[in-house]
Amino acid sequence: MDNRPIGVMDSGLGGLSVVRVIQQKLPNEEVIFVGDQGHFPYGTKDQAEVRQLALSIGAFLLKHDVKMMVVACNTATAAAIDFLRANYAALPIVGMEPAVKPACQNTRSGVVGVLATERSLEGDLFHRTAARYGHDVTIIAEPGRGFVELVENDLEQTPEADRAVAAAMAGMLARGADQIVLGCTHYPFLIGAIRRAAAGRGVTIIDPAPAVARRTAQLLDARGLRAEAGHRPEYGFLTFADAAYGERLRRKAFACDVA
Repeated sequence: MDNRPIGVMDSGLGGLSVVRVIQQKLPNEEVIFVGDQGHFPYGTKDQAEVRQLALSIGAFLLKHDVKMMVVACNTATAAAIDFLRANYAALPIVGMEPAVKPACQNTRSGVVGVLATERSLEGDLFHRTAARYGHDVTIIAEPGRGFVELVENDLEQTPEADRAVAAAMAGMLARGADQIVLGCTHYPFLIGAIRRAAAGRGVTIIDPAPAVARRTAQLLDARGLRAEAGHRPEYGFLTFADAAYGERLRRKAFACDVA
């Protein structure tokens, strides 16, 4: 048994969608979340810079004696997960993977839509996953232009969000996509707009956060790191930005209703 916290990192507040599911599935586990924001956004930076930022957050989390890390950022996972595992070899590390496999396995129409950042869609991880599981399936990938900024500015429930989401999804819906993968941890905060855009079409929306929580649980069990039953956890929400952003993290963490 190990009551030390799980460290979760993201470029901003999107990773709270993963923290939410970890809290639900692993209610005895403490969590320290770092939403960088001081260097946001990661999607416009080159791989080397993202690696260094992820390494810095990893070092910061180690100072808080975390027992494992969750990289709750698709861009950071694509750019830095192998780098983090090499530098912190003794620590179990879970990353985000595009949920293309279950989408391809469960599609009825043979068309799968993927919403992600441009950098994630350009990355080797997405292309390897799509090539591995996308045989005989049409995968339509679209960048969620402006999605991250909408979430970071608390504009999820606005006409502007509805317009941005509808524009990104129009092509994949027109071609019959019946599975839509959310390939960025910010995107579940737009679940209302996503559901409205897909209403009446029999579309399944896939958030990878539950799979991340399951993998986290598996590694905790494999390493004997589970918190004690009945442990009353504490949650920390930290940032490299200012105190006001830290307060937004805490407020959003306990108010989010995501997929």
